[in-house]
Amino acid sequence: MLDMTRPEPIRSPLLDGARAKGVKHGFFTRAGGVSEGIYRGLNIGLGSNDSREAVLENRHRVATWMGVPVENLCTLHQCHSAVVVVVEASLGGTRPSADAMVTRQPGLAIGVLAADCGPVLFADAEAHVIGAAHAGWKGALTGIMENTIAAMERLGAERERIVAVLGPAISQVNYEVGPEYQARFTDADPENARYFRASAQPGHAFFDLNRYTLDRLSDTGVTAGMLGHCTYADEERFYSYRRATHRGEPDYGRQISAICLEEV
Repeated sequence: MLDMTRPEPIRSPLLDGARAKGVKHGFFTRAGGVSEGIYRGLNIGLGSNDSREAVLENRHRVATWMGVPVENLCTLHQCHSAVVVVVEASLGGTRPSADAMVTRQPGLAIGVLAADCGPVLFADAEAHVIGAAHAGWKGALTGIMENTIAAMERLGAERERIVAVLGPAISQVNYEVGPEYQARFTDADPENARYFRASAQPGHAFFDLNRYTLDRLSDTGVTAGMLGHCTYADEERFYSYRRATHRGEPDYGRQISAICLEEV
């Protein structure tokens, strides 16, 4: 059982290696939040129908763990795009419409929300440039990860030094899709057929979003890794949009993955 009294984010050994240079990160789970009912735990989704007071308290707890004031916890109005924004100061409670952020500003925690889609955290510890991207199927297909890396390079990062880690996301065995979905990927590149495994339902297949995301990252030349946790299968630790849909639940929570440059 999780300790629901305090946040317990999962950390990546790849990104932990950057901690000595002032990079702090966490792939947060449901642990440590005050939300109740179907949102039980650390729901960060301002767009959910959860109590706003509970979500704001959960955000405060994440910010405290990250070591920043809550107003410096920067998140987005995510829209399944390939749009990246550069964050240079606190967003003051606003949420730009985009699906990734990059910064070189210490004291800002940049975070992306997910509930099956892939959260990806990036760091070039030498250049002190970090990034966070929400990589759902549409963003991954249309270039959100490549755009994030390019935006980091414009701030002084070098892709040969960038470490990128994919956090908890839905696994292939739980991600069945229809023929039109598969066609989007194979039309873009016939080689993408390798990420689909036929299901018992005619015309349907299971999609490996994790492997697709990891391969897209590796192809850019960065050092890429993933945690390998399935949001759908692990209800105790993660929210899942697809699990909630299959159960006919009216809504779902969102977990956050965040990264920051610590102030010296």
